[in-house]
Amino acid sequence: MRPINKKALSEADIISKFIMPAIKKAGWDDRTQIRQEVKLRDGKVIVRGMAAARKTVKSADIVLYHKPSIPLAVIEAKANKHEIGKGMQQGLDYAKLLDVPFVFASNGDGFIFHDKTNLSQLETEITLDDFPTPAQLWDKYCTYKGYQPAQLPIITQDYYDDGSGKSPRYYQLQAINKTVEAVSSGKDRILLVMATGTGKTYTAFQIIWRLWKAKAKKRILFLADRNVLVDQTRINDFQPFGQAMTKITGRKVDPAYEVHLALYQALTGPEESQKAYKQVDPDFFDLIIIDECHRGSASEDSAWREILEYFSSATQVGLTATPKETDEVSNIDYFGEPVYQYSLKQGIEDGFLAPYKVVRVDIDVDLQGWRPTKGMVDKNGHVIEDRIYNQKDFDRTMVIDERTQLVAETITNYLKRTDPMSKTIVFCNDIDHAERMRRALVNCNPEQVAKNDKYVMKITGDDAIGKAQLNNFINPKKPYPVIATTSELMTTGVDAKTCKLVVLDQNIQSMTKFKQIIGRGTRIYDRFGKLWFTILDFKKATELFADARFDGIPEKVITTKADDINDPESDFDDVIEDTEPTIGDELDGIGESDADYDSSSDDVETDYPSGEIDGDDWGEEEQKVNKYYVNGVSVKKLGERVQYYDEDGKLVTESFKDYTRKTLTKTFRSLDEFVKRWGEAERKQAIIDELAAEGIIWEVLEQEVGKELDPFDMICHVVFDQPPLTRKERANNVKKRNYFTKYGDLAQTVLNELLNKYSDEGVAAIESKDALKTGKVVELGRPLELAKKGFGGAKQYEAAITELEKAIYEAKPEKQA
Repeated sequence: MRPINKKALSEADIISKFIMPAIKKAGWDDRTQIRQEVKLRDGKVIVRGMAAARKTVKSADIVLYHKPSIPLAVIEAKANKHEIGKGMQQGLDYAKLLDVPFVFASNGDGFIFHDKTNLSQLETEITLDDFPTPAQLWDKYCTYKGYQPAQLPIITQDYYDDGSGKSPRYYQLQAINKTVEAVSSGKDRILLVMATGTGKTYTAFQIIWRLWKAKAKKRILFLADRNVLVDQTRINDFQPFGQAMTKITGRKVDPAYEVHLALYQALTGPEESQKAYKQVDPDFFDLIIIDECHRGSASEDSAWREILEYFSSATQVGLTATPKETDEVSNIDYFGEPVYQYSLKQGIEDGFLAPYKVVRVDIDVDLQGWRPTKGMVDKNGHVIEDRIYNQKDFDRTMVIDERTQLVAETITNYLKRTDPMSKTIVFCNDIDHAERMRRALVNCNPEQVAKNDKYVMKITGDDAIGKAQLNNFINPKKPYPVIATTSELMTTGVDAKTCKLVVLDQNIQSMTKFKQIIGRGTRIYDRFGKLWFTILDFKKATELFADARFDGIPEKVITTKADDINDPESDFDDVIEDTEPTIGDELDGIGESDADYDSSSDDVETDYPSGEIDGDDWGEEEQKVNKYYVNGVSVKKLGERVQYYDEDGKLVTESFKDYTRKTLTKTFRSLDEFVKRWGEAERKQAIIDELAAEGIIWEVLEQEVGKELDPFDMICHVVFDQPPLTRKERANNVKKRNYFTKYGDLAQTVLNELLNKYSDEGVAAIESKDALKTGKVVELGRPLELAKKGFGGAKQYEAAITELEKAIYEAKPEKQA
């Protein structure tokens, strides 16, 4: 038997013939402990114009597990022509994502073993026969983690598997494992920070499942402050709990169940008789999961805090995308530092969350201000206070009909240019504003409303009809409603997978609230083509993207008393004021809390129309005018600025040419390097596809540069500033050189037609398998017949195409002086 020539083997052959046998020989079970081609990321989405492309991502060659819930090691393989440790750096990257201490790199000759548990010598070379056994790695892992024997039954409990092949993503598994580890070690206050759209509820379910199945926690309470959150949780992620689960209604806690889902409002109220949580002993629940814990529950003066304090002996896990840190409310003070954080930026980089582009719209009265004439009265006959009204006033204290109309027209025109059926959420200042915006949008879209009167709906806490359409709005299979106007109700907890347009016509000062609103668009939904979303900003709210707090670790926000403002010794200029309304606290005058209040078994809304309640005006017979309504004002749009999310997580105003240049100069250091690579490629389409995988969207580039350019000339021109040749010019150069004369008549005719095809469509057209089946070529005969009669066979035909491409690209762009 001839010996195997390792150098000639592919990477896949090295894995199957050398690496896998070595692993199995060491005792690893390929059914439960070995996974090949483990895709950890989805691939970042690049957006320019109205087009999007995903970057391709590599998979970890092999991941070893103690059990499916506990990854232990990454193995990265390379072909034997490479050095044995070639794949180590790649493997270390995957190990960081999986939070594992062991990495192996191999070319089939042996392994380089990176062992974070051995600080005296991190990397050693071992033979194929010396690969460690499962027990050896597990023992080293437990020592590295510091596990005690009593923790192991909890830590090793499997997550829920429905048999569909779905398993937690790498960051979800990290969040689950770190929480389970913390609970097993006796930690009783735990905080998880995960960006909106990354599956916090699914993660919470898996945490509860593992602790419940391990019998570490027997009675569990899942707390939320909105009915929609509780109902979505019960029907979707928590469904496997089946008969062990109940939703607390009617202010009754039924001890027959083990998993309880509840609204805060169903467990407590201002009257002692409403404090349903007191029906059971303080040690009744041993695990409490607090959803959206940035709202209300962690505040010391919140009525809801009493529930957590009553069950203080229970382990309490807070979930949030936006931990709140102010002098009044601190998630970290209550829960401690997060055991795990997964940010919006990480989610976008990994391709699990949708990137965004921002369209900033500047309106003249917003930027320049508007002042009434002396003694001017509004539409209701109220004398308007004489001052300059600006962006912060509009739709809060001053309503200009023409401004509302201009915003509605801008939204409508954007949808008409893109897709009129794109799910859209318009965030307004209050319920009154949301109703006026609904009406303006209806009048701007008569054809769409004629097809279905639910094309535009106001979905706010005070409107039973609108709220009833919320589930239809977030259901990808339901086309209507398309546009939802709202103020507070849809800022959080609304899983609108197909939302493609988020409109900001609301004054937003709170970073917490801003992040929650942006989260309405960040979900990716491939089935319905939702890969990215647009933010249409009328109130400069997106300036908050530049704030370090947007995607960083939350910092305490300093607050101040009104008296300090007039104190010359105070540092008021350095104070950042967090003005966010907290659900469950007093209404702040914007007129909507949208909290669901569960009275007995019925949900009662606590929303008030704008102006009815305004702080100190309670009880006064004569209230001052809270909002003026005017019309007849000239309002104009000064301009629009389009910004994109770049690779550094920042918003930039740049063309796709700029993006292409920055991206490809990392791949090709010089023009010569690119030209050499292009010339050596047997098929140019392979390079075109490779560049597309880097996020180069050819359609968008063609629109900016010119459609008649070949990708080769496009890159030479855009990336290396060379004067390009058009496809037609390249084709004519080939013809001028009498290139075809070395072939017979039939071959000349075929090649000439293919050259014309290149001139019209590009290089992909002549490399296609169907090149001989289209255009005038098809009239000359069948493909196999043409290849045989004209060129002597299929291989000779392929060689002729390669030579033709070489002739096409013979004249490269000249370097400019």
